[in-house]
Amino acid sequence: MRAITIVYAGLVYGFIFLPVVTLVLFSFQATSFPIPPFSGPSLRWYQTVLADQRLTSALGNSLLVAVISSALATLLGFLAAWGFARFVLPASALLRGLITLPLTVSYLIIGMGLLVLFNRIGMPKSLTAAGIGHVVINLPLCFAILYSQMGEHQANIERAARDLGAKEWQVLALVTAPMLWPALFASFFLSMTFSWDEFVISFLLTRFDTTLPVEIWNLLRSGLNPKTNAVGALVFLISIVFVLLFEIALFRKPKS
Repeated sequence: MRAITIVYAGLVYGFIFLPVVTLVLFSFQATSFPIPPFSGPSLRWYQTVLADQRLTSALGNSLLVAVISSALATLLGFLAAWGFARFVLPASALLRGLITLPLTVSYLIIGMGLLVLFNRIGMPKSLTAAGIGHVVINLPLCFAILYSQMGEHQANIERAARDLGAKEWQVLALVTAPMLWPALFASFFLSMTFSWDEFVISFLLTRFDTTLPVEIWNLLRSGLNPKTNAVGALVFLISIVFVLLFEIALFRKPKS
């Protein structure tokens, strides 16, 4: 039974990670075709990617959009969750459902709706438009995470802070936010993960300044080559760094 379990686990993990291993391996291919047999290792394609101004610019754009949109989504989600958790609002359940509704809607529909709206108000395609789209899709997730973490014990501490003379903004910034920092941190990094990989909305709402997923799609239109593998490996490396930083910051134990 144990052997079957080990084999099953190996097959599952192999199915998950084999594409990533293959992509990283052939990013070091020395020849121009990412096909067996492997010839290398070589850093030729990484040098090509880092020398490509369009790709490095798209990488910077992706990081910029991910950080700013995730920060805004986390802030707005925090304020919305605090309002619903601490105040009695009319049709509260309906309003909460409307906030989380984008989680059930296709990104294609959201992107097309935003494109029509922005055309209507005269807002051009840009990184700003894409950033707004990323806030729209990430805010419901941030709201759901933060709202689920707001309990009555925190409300009691907030009331105590008000009784001691704290203003409302001080309660939010110095009492509520520190108590919720793990949830805030998780919301921010999950939003960054989704924004970093998001393609459809970025494709629909950008024109000249594009994000990295859009540039990768442009590369794939001309066929597979080790350059696209190198870009994918760099994206994977950056994602791993984010995860490691998240693990270190959230789960490290204070020294006694």
